[in-house]
Amino acid sequence: MLVLGVILVLGGIGVAVGASRLTGATSVILVLLTVVMELGGVLALGGLTSVSPGHARVIQLFGRYCGTIREPGLKWVNPFTRRIVVSTRIRNQESAQLKVNDADGNPIEIAAVVVWLVRDTANAIYSVDEVTGFVAIQMETAVRHVASSYPYDNRGMDRLSLRDNADEITQLLSAELTKRVVLAGVDIVETRLTRLSYAPEIAQTMLRQQQASAVIGARARIVEGAVGMVRTALERLQEEGVVELDEERKAAMVSNLLVVLCSEQATQQVVNTGSLYQ
Repeated sequence: MLVLGVILVLGGIGVAVGASRLTGATSVILVLLTVVMELGGVLALGGLTSVSPGHARVIQLFGRYCGTIREPGLKWVNPFTRRIVVSTRIRNQESAQLKVNDADGNPIEIAAVVVWLVRDTANAIYSVDEVTGFVAIQMETAVRHVASSYPYDNRGMDRLSLRDNADEITQLLSAELTKRVVLAGVDIVETRLTRLSYAPEIAQTMLRQQQASAVIGARARIVEGAVGMVRTALERLQEEGVVELDEERKAAMVSNLLVVLCSEQATQQVVNTGSLYQ
């Protein structure tokens, strides 16, 4: 069609030059032939459409969808059609920082990034007004819904939480967003949380709560280890017959060992020169 269009245009110019040298009916016929050839050349060249990699062309004839050109290169279509450019490349889109109440009612700040691409070009053009804005609104809606459905922290309970189960939460967010944007012909490649924190008004309170929980957990581990060490010491003393201890002496020894092992600061050694009963 490119070659045909060029031939028709150049041929029409040549016929026009020949018609200018003649008179009478022959000249009129050549002028009409020139008009036809030039019109045909313009239509042939007007139907040429270039498609770049990563893009597609949606073909619309008098308001009717005729198809999509996805293969890169120079194509020819009906010159009366409208050819709409649609990007099929992978795109990154980040949501705004949202303030949401989690499942426990605590205000949190959350944001996410979504990787998506247009799979169905017809739906992307005709089902929504503007596909990028549609994805942005649906992403914000999905992030709000997921954030309000789960607590920020599981607090030692066997339940999903936003902070402790990031992979599961992002999978749920992807599934939620996929359901919302499928009507626009969009495929969700991946979603990730880019920000997750308590709101400033409760951040200090929650930080103290987390610190207290960490201290309690650490203390529990220390006491558990100290009890094990005391038990091992008593068993070794009894097995090897190093010393005979009655219940009162065992209680005193256990008390001293626990104080030494569980103390936050270095203990002071005291030499006992008497006996337990004096």
